[in-house]
Amino acid sequence: MTSVHTSAREQAAPTVTGPRGSGGPGGPPERPIAWSMLSRALSVPLILGLVCFLPAVIAAQPGSGVRDTAYWLQLVLTCYAGARLATMILSTRRRLLQGVFWMFVYIAMGVAPFAQVVIGQTPTPMVGPRQDLVTAIAMVLVGCAAYDLGALLASRRPLRRRTPSARGAVSGPAVAHPLRLRLLVLLAFTASAFYVLKLGGPSVFFASRQEINETVAASGVVAEGSNVGSAFLKGFGQVPALLALLFYTRRLATSYRARRRPSTVLVWVALAALNLLVNNPVSNARYWFLTVVVAFVFAAFPSSAAVYRTVLTAGVVGALVLFPYADRFRYEEGSQRSVQSASVFDPLVTKDYDQMVMFANTISWVDTRGHTYGRQLAGSGLFFVPRAVWSGKPEDTGVRVGQWMGLRMTNLSAPLWTEFWVDLGAAGMIGGMALIGYASARTDRRYALAVTRAGPGPGSVLAIAAPLIAGYTFILLRGPLLQAAGKLAIAALCLVAISTYRERRAVRRRLRPPRGPGYADAAAPP
Repeated sequence: MTSVHTSAREQAAPTVTGPRGSGGPGGPPERPIAWSMLSRALSVPLILGLVCFLPAVIAAQPGSGVRDTAYWLQLVLTCYAGARLATMILSTRRRLLQGVFWMFVYIAMGVAPFAQVVIGQTPTPMVGPRQDLVTAIAMVLVGCAAYDLGALLASRRPLRRRTPSARGAVSGPAVAHPLRLRLLVLLAFTASAFYVLKLGGPSVFFASRQEINETVAASGVVAEGSNVGSAFLKGFGQVPALLALLFYTRRLATSYRARRRPSTVLVWVALAALNLLVNNPVSNARYWFLTVVVAFVFAAFPSSAAVYRTVLTAGVVGALVLFPYADRFRYEEGSQRSVQSASVFDPLVTKDYDQMVMFANTISWVDTRGHTYGRQLAGSGLFFVPRAVWSGKPEDTGVRVGQWMGLRMTNLSAPLWTEFWVDLGAAGMIGGMALIGYASARTDRRYALAVTRAGPGPGSVLAIAAPLIAGYTFILLRGPLLQAAGKLAIAALCLVAISTYRERRAVRRRLRPPRGPGYADAAAPP
């Protein structure tokens, strides 16, 4: 096995591509003239399409919806999110986490709820008064503004520069340690093999999600009333395999030397086959497979602005047209739900996009029960504690609200705004969203540096972590957090375990006067 580690010369040496102004030293990054002209040509129709055309088409749909305060607030939110998404797509900088955030908000909190308001139908019944829906839309809008404020504050603060130590060395960015990465590959194959054998063999992974869940429940790793065992089984069976594939993908994509080594290519092929087994779209949730695809694409094309813009643009189309129908493998053949649609917007009001109405139901639940003051977030942070040890461990926020509503099916969403609202109210939600916006913007700026040719090289941990977090953002924003915490924690544990901070000798340029006639006069002070 070959690691994704590169030599110090490979990691530190910048690439000279041309004179100033063409991507060379001291000049701005190279920007192809063709794409510059294309971006100008696409900017107007893109902005008009996201901000004006699509909301207008939805508003013209027939339905029994009432054009009240909720209608107009939802329209404002949709247009605001559309404008911010267009900004992310047309930006000269790749803002990975922020782009994915606004894509989710535009679809799940903007377009879909707006269609529900117009048509007068929601995926989940709303049990509270109409005013709770108005409050929910207003709070999402305020939370988005707080997110933008946090991102703005992050952009105003310069990135901290590492200072050299007394020995003239500086601590470089986190890179994958060669030996530890080999151990991660070994862990990936071992844990995934145990996962496959525990579930009865590879054939189960190409049946349905329903059969996978039933097999996990019958495997003996699930204790009564607790899903910690199944979370660890799935997490370690899937996450290390994905991380190892991402590191080797980046290695092959950025290093010509790695592509000439058969051992590296063979390991990548084996990891790709392993991921096709344990992370395929048949036996996994759509949001997790979306995480896999997004992370893989940005690991394979780390510096491509065209790929970045294509992912965000195609994501909107896919969410409207393909995503509602992508659960055909969720159920067995006999129990599969039939899909009947008279309009392209019908799936937005009958299937998956219940985030806004669940926020409204959560506001109604909090009005009757009160805020939990950190209890729900603590349960998500301590997800690994079994209920046998913590008898009062809180359940998923979506599950608790669904039980209060009297629903039999409680696999409901609890968007991130909801999690903050339940524990901390409006003030906590605003502060939490601002903090997330700040962290997203800072991470985007560091990621942009990590994927440059003069960055920390193919072994950069941030160049893998940022795309993974970007893909997982869909799960975090959709919620509940308790369900999302497991795989995220396992990924963080693996990344920390393989990371190392190697010292690099600081380069000090000293101006020396030329030797020769007149040297003494040139060296002497005036």
